[in-house]
Amino acid sequence: MTYLTPRIALVGDRSPAVRSHARIPGLLDALAEREQLVLDAYWIPTEDAGAPGALDGFDAVWLLPGSPYRSEAGALAAVRTARERGIPFLGTCAGFQHAVLEYARNVCGLGGAVHGEEHPERDEQVIVPLACSLVGHEGAVAITPGTLAERVLGTTRTLERYHCAYGLNTDYLDRLRAHGLRFSGADGAGEVRVLELPGHPFFLASLFQPELSGDGTRAHAMIRALAGAAVAHAAGSSASTDRTATDPTATDPGTDPGTTTLEATA
Repeated sequence: MTYLTPRIALVGDRSPAVRSHARIPGLLDALAEREQLVLDAYWIPTEDAGAPGALDGFDAVWLLPGSPYRSEAGALAAVRTARERGIPFLGTCAGFQHAVLEYARNVCGLGGAVHGEEHPERDEQVIVPLACSLVGHEGAVAITPGTLAERVLGTTRTLERYHCAYGLNTDYLDRLRAHGLRFSGADGAGEVRVLELPGHPFFLASLFQPELSGDGTRAHAMIRALAGAAVAHAAGSSASTDRTATDPTATDPGTDPGTTTLEATA
């Protein structure tokens, strides 16, 4: 069997002004050095993420902070691709917000759902300004027992850092839940901070930014878990590729992961 280095798409509009973006290279190095989880990482601007085949061959998708994105459509396309294809997905801060928005539109039937930062004049705002901005704040998050979030974090209470001013409109909680989205973490006031998608190999998002955890010399548990899920996805893809090469009855697995022309950063 041929073993491939997992390929992860870092979807976001990379900027030195976004602190979490500056942390990414060091976190990837820490994953390799401390956890022996080596990833082949590619930055994909949101304008490119919605193009046909943009995420072909990737073993994980990480939708990073940085809202408003240059292309809301590209960010939503990245979420939908990962959700529908069973590609491990992590959304942080704006990634959480757009994971909610994508689900509302494409699963819950709320075609008019919008992000309040992008469309403050529209009525059907699934993402709205927080009552109190969390920019630069730190707070406790209660994690629901028995969830993916608990398994990943290994605890039912965690202290996390934020840098956001928008969150979920609670008027839509019941509808999102009824269509299968699970909200597995909340702050002391019960406001949603973590979501996941049962039945998906790995689909997790947080309003807080795990990129800002600690001093940057060790990746947060959510980031380590995404890397582990990418390894598992790559192993499964490798097995399918090998089977196709040796079994004439096997189906074509699709685009070779090595055909991308994007520039790697790690």
